[in-house]
Amino acid sequence: MKYPFFVALGFAGLLALPAQAQRKTKIKTKDEAVTAASRLQPLFGGIAAAQAEGLLAPGYVEKVAASFSSRAEASRFFSSKGYEYISEGQADTAVTRFNLAWLLDAKNPEVYRGLGIVASKNPAPDQAIDLLMKGLALAPENALMLSDLGSSYLIRYEQTKKKKDLTTGISYLQRALATDPNNAIAWQQMALAHYLQEDYTKAWEAVHKGQNINMTSIDFNFLSDLMAKMPDPEGKFK
Repeated sequence: MKYPFFVALGFAGLLALPAQAQRKTKIKTKDEAVTAASRLQPLFGGIAAAQAEGLLAPGYVEKVAASFSSRAEASRFFSSKGYEYISEGQADTAVTRFNLAWLLDAKNPEVYRGLGIVASKNPAPDQAIDLLMKGLALAPENALMLSDLGSSYLIRYEQTKKKKDLTTGISYLQRALATDPNNAIAWQQMALAHYLQEDYTKAWEAVHKGQNINMTSIDFNFLSDLMAKMPDPEGKFK
């Protein structure tokens, strides 16, 4: 697929000041600082789409959309770029791409999953869960969205120790595996869920199912904890 010219420019072009303005020293007001920060927050920090477009150059979103056959296609393109930046460890740039994808098409579920992944780096999983729930409402059978939600609820359970969080996490993981039995990450997260329930036999069964699908899905730190509770019944991990 050809990359439109504005992709190479990135958001730097949006934030650059005119040459004349760059030569002046300007102190940012509190409102300006908040505005700048909003660009780097998922969904622009929760403001309305019309307000968010006002943070960008006038007409920018429409110009971007005009380079594609539809706004939905443009949104899919930028959400895929967001995932690329996540894989490269550039979270802020990933957020700007997902935010642009959201302005182009708020019904693109990958926007919310991508931002949920970024938000999962926060100490608490609440924002990630909220974003993933928005995505799931648009794509109820998305196995990756379901497994991400399950994982997020397991994180919340480890923080809150509320049984409801554990059962909710397991429910989402079960739905993920029912949708895609070859989701290796979901199997590893299910292993963690069984571990948290102190059902170590089932935990090992889930580990082996995930391992048979994709060895790279294994969390060896978790395996060490599991082996401390119960040796591998199949003797594969020691």
